[in-house]
Amino acid sequence: MQLIQLNRECLLHLFSFLDKDSRRSLSLTCRRLREVFLDPRLWNLLYFSSPCELRRDNFVLGPSLRYLSICWYSSRVLQVCNIEDWLKSSFQKDICSKHESVVSTFLAHVCHMCPNLLELTLSGCGHITDQDVISVLQSCRKLRILHLENCVRITDCSLEGVVAHGDGLEEVRVDFCRNITQTGLQAVREKRPGVRLSAERSADMIPDSKPEEMVPLRRTLQKVLLFS
Repeated sequence: MQLIQLNRECLLHLFSFLDKDSRRSLSLTCRRLREVFLDPRLWNLLYFSSPCELRRDNFVLGPSLRYLSICWYSSRVLQVCNIEDWLKSSFQKDICSKHESVVSTFLAHVCHMCPNLLELTLSGCGHITDQDVISVLQSCRKLRILHLENCVRITDCSLEGVVAHGDGLEEVRVDFCRNITQTGLQAVREKRPGVRLSAERSADMIPDSKPEEMVPLRRTLQKVLLFS
């Protein structure tokens, strides 16, 4: 029996054992297999190891998506993304310009096309913002688990979004997010006591300080040195 003679359910089962690239390659062999590739039921779980993968055409977004992970562990690029924008050199800004909107754009598509998302993990995504997280919370009302790790632009505003829109949330992790504070964490604990909340190191890290916020401190130090 040839592969294409199998019924659709069997083909979907076989496709489920393949990675994204293999699925796409197989789908290019004939129209029948292409239809299986495009079946939303095949795409209930998506894992991306870098934002550049989000630009590929080897996956399908749809209402069947339940579990989504975008985990970027490239240490060199991650270090550049983690630098405050006002401290980046022109070269570093140029590096970031090539990918800084990729994850946010992808999450916007998720908001429109994946209302049944249950679990979202974002790790090392240094350019996502509070608004990206809040949009997901507003659009994916069935979301149960939210994991944010080493996402440097995430602040207490995301935690406010958890309180305001996370009715179905059961677990929230905001690990190594340096702009999260104890105040924000306490607000979630008080207003959403049913949520399992974890924040490894987040509220203990040094938050970002914009240049205008550092001016008074610098002037104070100058005066101390001047009169000492």
